[in-house]
Amino acid sequence: MTDFEVVILAAGEGKRMRSGLPKVLQPAAGRPLLAWVIAAAREVEPAAIHIVYRGESIRPAIEAALGPDAPALDWVEQPRPLGTGDALARALPAVPDGRAVLVLYGDVPGLEPASLRRLVAEGRPDKLALLTVSVDRPDGYGRVRRDSEGRVVAIVEHRDASPAERAIREINTGIIAAPAASLRRWAAGLSTNNAQGEYYLTDVVAMAVEEGFVVTPVVPSSPGEALGVNDRIELEAVERRLQRRRAEELMRGGVTLRDASRVDIRGEVEAGVDVVLDVGVVLEGRVRIGRGATIGPCTVLRDAEIGEGAEVLSHCVIDGARVAPGARIGPFARLRPGTEVGEDARIGNFVEVKASRIGAGSRASHLSYVGDADVGSGVNIGAGAITCNYDGVEKHRTTIEDGAFIGSGVELVAPVRVGEGATIGAGSTVTRDAPPGQLTLSRSRQTSIARWKRRFGGG
Repeated sequence: MTDFEVVILAAGEGKRMRSGLPKVLQPAAGRPLLAWVIAAAREVEPAAIHIVYRGESIRPAIEAALGPDAPALDWVEQPRPLGTGDALARALPAVPDGRAVLVLYGDVPGLEPASLRRLVAEGRPDKLALLTVSVDRPDGYGRVRRDSEGRVVAIVEHRDASPAERAIREINTGIIAAPAASLRRWAAGLSTNNAQGEYYLTDVVAMAVEEGFVVTPVVPSSPGEALGVNDRIELEAVERRLQRRRAEELMRGGVTLRDASRVDIRGEVEAGVDVVLDVGVVLEGRVRIGRGATIGPCTVLRDAEIGEGAEVLSHCVIDGARVAPGARIGPFARLRPGTEVGEDARIGNFVEVKASRIGAGSRASHLSYVGDADVGSGVNIGAGAITCNYDGVEKHRTTIEDGAFIGSGVELVAPVRVGEGATIGAGSTVTRDAPPGQLTLSRSRQTSIARWKRRFGGG
């Protein structure tokens, strides 16, 4: 359906947010509010998307937040805050008369494509479609005024409403669809004769009625879809709704969430059937989790790939890393960017791995640091062993070949190679290559001084 275009009003000042960040860039469920709106708009396949923004200094920040994958957008500046009617009027010259216009808001991120399609279907010649919802506490919202036969005749803003009108529970969301030519005509006739001294877009409803247009109220599938964001409290409410939506998508796909209210999805997640996410799990960026994998409580996965049947225990951070099928990570492990953990490998508690490849079946069970290393298969890295990869200027790599055994408390000073099947004795500092199949030790002789006395401080 390409005979309509979308205009997204994103020029609101957002003073109640009390933030240096533009309101439409406030994050919700891992995306800026505006990004959610653009994504919903793209789902209904308009011919073009127009963004009305405030101030040239804001546009680069919006473009940066949307990222390189953002669709082609038409940018329209609203230099001064003269109201939603003025904002739409500035975008309309770019829309041909023969098309309809769907008007959205950059701070209403929860709208679903099905609701937008119904709006577009109704916003045709001689019709204006209006998204409305009924709420228990309508304070602050424009009321939908109907005549004695139940037909919509006008929208009355809260500040301009009479006591009787303020008792109305059906509110206007501001989201409309109508022919472009009609909107252009109505926008030209708007006035600022109201409490805020602005051009209200909502006044076009009364104009449409006067011209004999049918004003069709469209109710979204859920009232929560139309939740807007004006302050931090409303931002949190939207966050929770979006999180619930994303959690339900995962569960419908065969994923078990121990408590959907305690899992946060802040990125693009692909998960196989029988995946289990425990409480406190946070998923950020692009995350792939293979069939049957288990993610333990209070774990963060960021731009991570977890293989089939892998087990990530509690309180782990896996950032920019890949974990192969059958591997076991944690608890309290950290995998940093560039890390690849092989099949059936084990990375245990308080182990940190950075920019390293850990071969199949290898183990670093506890209290170790492996940085900039290539570790073969079947390697054992003992407690407290570390690769000394940084000389203060450059990073250097360590190579540990298949079947090597690294004892506890070992320091491998890179660049260095430990040969296949080699054993490094506990407490050694290795600065030269260790030959394969041999025991390498580097220790000073132990000495005990019989008459030595410990000094004690006074006072």
